[in-house]
Amino acid sequence: MTNKLIDFSENNKILEVKNLKTYFYTDDGIVKAVDGVSFDLKVGETLGIVGETGCGKSVTALSILGLIPKPRGKIIEGEIIFSGKNLLKMSAREMQNFRGNRISMIFQDPMTSLNPVYTVGNQVMESIIAHRKMSKKDIKKESLRLLEMVGIPEPRRRFNSYPHEFSGGMSQRVMIAMAIANSPSILIADEPTTALDVTIQAQILELMDELKEKTKSSIIIITHDLGVVAKYAARVMVMYAGKPVEFSNVDNIFYKPLHPYTIGLMKSITRLDEEKRESLKPIEGSPPSLIDLPEGCTFRIRCKFAVERCKKTFPPLIEIEKEHYVSCYRASDFLEGILERFNN
Repeated sequence: MTNKLIDFSENNKILEVKNLKTYFYTDDGIVKAVDGVSFDLKVGETLGIVGETGCGKSVTALSILGLIPKPRGKIIEGEIIFSGKNLLKMSAREMQNFRGNRISMIFQDPMTSLNPVYTVGNQVMESIIAHRKMSKKDIKKESLRLLEMVGIPEPRRRFNSYPHEFSGGMSQRVMIAMAIANSPSILIADEPTTALDVTIQAQILELMDELKEKTKSSIIIITHDLGVVAKYAARVMVMYAGKPVEFSNVDNIFYKPLHPYTIGLMKSITRLDEEKRESLKPIEGSPPSLIDLPEGCTFRIRCKFAVERCKKTFPPLIEIEKEHYVSCYRASDFLEGILERFNN
């Protein structure tokens, strides 16, 4: 079996993130929020990014959009290639025209993302005005169409309502309408259902999936909910302490995980697809501080499979089998003895 470093040789990729490093300079030290992230997004694909709170998922998304707060935050290395253009080399003005037009984002909490002093209709119109030259009449007509598309009842009446008059689910639908207003090629959804109850979560996710088919866009779903990933994502990147540790299609991640952290995630959730129900096994310990990361593999302090080599250098993300990338020195051992490993 031959291992090779991850590469981006295919031509059907709309986004390529290469060795991205985003650090925050604080009084306590340097927070390595994103520390060498590489992944790609294919045209029309839904990609899931999962991991514990604080692993760098949201900072990765904000880096793509050029929304890292300065001067504390800084992208110190890497490339973000969208349709052949490196976004990190764009000027602030170019990024302002690009953001919300070619790549849009749905933020985590719609109740705080919408401006409380402007009507919902005005905020949807503003998304269109910023990037498209249309008459005021046509802009309003398009805004009403978007509100209807995302399932807002009586859009003409609700057009003049304020955010506080909407429920959490309706507010999130408004956020989606704003995000798709200019038919972006990529839609980033950062924990889009966290603030919603279970039944509304399902509606929002189904809506996003339907809109992806209608608009022919690609989606990045950032979440800690593995159930969401299992149903909607084609491929998954698992992150831990600012780094990607496993990247493959959704079947490999759920049925043949090869990184101890991914294995731990799988064992900590209820599986309805298994005949034998086992008690949940949470991952022992806590993630390390991003200011004071341990030498070598950052997961080794919680890993029962760690060996001496894990203490020295962080394992590179390599292709252990076809389109299955893992950052672990023991990945080959896990691949060869996968059934025995799961029984332990």
